[in-house]
Amino acid sequence: HVQLVESGGGSVQAGGSLRLSCSVSGYNLRTYCMAWFRQAPGKEREGVASIDTAGRTNYAESVKHRFTISRDAANANVYLEMTSLQPEDTAMYYCAADRRYLVCGRLPFDGVTYDYQGQGTQVTVS
Repeated sequence: HVQLVESGGGSVQAGGSLRLSCSVSGYNLRTYCMAWFRQAPGKEREGVASIDTAGRTNYAESVKHRFTISRDAANANVYLEMTSLQPEDTAMYYCAADRRYLVCGRLPFDGVTYDYQGQGTQVTVS
């Protein structure tokens, strides 16, 4: 039973930073590709970052050079380090997982949907 639990969200001022964590259980993190996506009120879901089993990363243009996705297989965690946050980054952030070859490395909702996702953590930038 795959479970993803996000944490680390909060309220910050523009220019600030946050680090989101995704704790995974029920499967071997090393065999799954991971990603983060977000959804702001009234907007569609947007893939933010992905990381495949080899550690290769992919980012949305809107967050490139500001956000960093990483994985710690030993501790079964995936992280999203967010810097230079702006009000337009305000959204609910979700962790996602999938192990299909055709999904790995692609951003969620960029033509693919990940099989598993968590409940989300809120990020508010003012």
